[in-house]
Amino acid sequence: MESIGVLMTCEMHGELEEKLASRFKLFKLWNYPSFQAFSKTHANSIRALVVNTKLGADVNTIDSFPNLEIVSTYSVGLDHIDLKKCKEKGIRVSNTPDVLTDDVADQAIALALAVFRKIPQSDRFVKTAMWTSDYPLTTKFSGKAVGIVGLGRIGSAIAKRAAAFGCPISYHSRSEKPEAGPYKYYPNILDLAANSQVLIVACSLNEQTYHIVNRNVIDALGPEGVIVNIGRGKHIDEPELVSALVEGRLGGAGLDVFENEPNVPEELLGLENVVLTPHVGSDTVETCNDMADLVVANLEAHFLGKPLLTPVL
Repeated sequence: MESIGVLMTCEMHGELEEKLASRFKLFKLWNYPSFQAFSKTHANSIRALVVNTKLGADVNTIDSFPNLEIVSTYSVGLDHIDLKKCKEKGIRVSNTPDVLTDDVADQAIALALAVFRKIPQSDRFVKTAMWTSDYPLTTKFSGKAVGIVGLGRIGSAIAKRAAAFGCPISYHSRSEKPEAGPYKYYPNILDLAANSQVLIVACSLNEQTYHIVNRNVIDALGPEGVIVNIGRGKHIDEPELVSALVEGRLGGAGLDVFENEPNVPEELLGLENVVLTPHVGSDTVETCNDMADLVVANLEAHFLGKPLLTPVL
């Protein structure tokens, strides 16, 4: 397979680069002055694209490589790939589900705890030698009513963790999940928000879920409510979120994703009721290694004529 041209669109996990380079003829787009410069000289060499949420495969990218056979994304989400175009051209697509579920679910609960118990502020309080007085009281997370938007793999893992904290669980999704057991289903996200104290966004991003959390949803959650987003930044109408937090119409937020990454609204940076992380929900050593293995395994399966391990198309 050493002669098969594979293009990585941007820098990812180092082990993924090493494994790809040892098995394929690897091209790294960031080593070239521009996409146009690369495609002008290497367009016919590329049979596989390895992408992620930072730089995916749009129509122009797909059309630039006449011999493209497969797009393998180093992520579970697919909103950065033009699936319609891939299907039209018979291009296979794979992703990395399951292996990152636990880490992202852990991150959601960690953000909720950090917001309610003010973990970053407590850490700063001790490290800046301010421990000469009592620290202000915080709010408990255990027992809070948790509403989850999207009860797929990650949403279900979040629900399991939150239930261990004694939290009653409700959810909103395209349809009711028979396997959801005691979790309460709300077909309307407004009703979910109105009956939740914590709203955790864990659905996939598509036309239906773009800005699914808007002003009405935020106001339904209310001034004591907390939003946690480990899905995609575009799930939330970010200007409305910022306004609600600044005006006190929302109690707090834990955000791992943003609408225009890596740009974060400046207003969020100074708010004490907000905890921010740089889209690192799945970024542990163990999970990144597992994701790298799955990307490579899907490419190897394709070029050996075997079924993909995690096919999307």
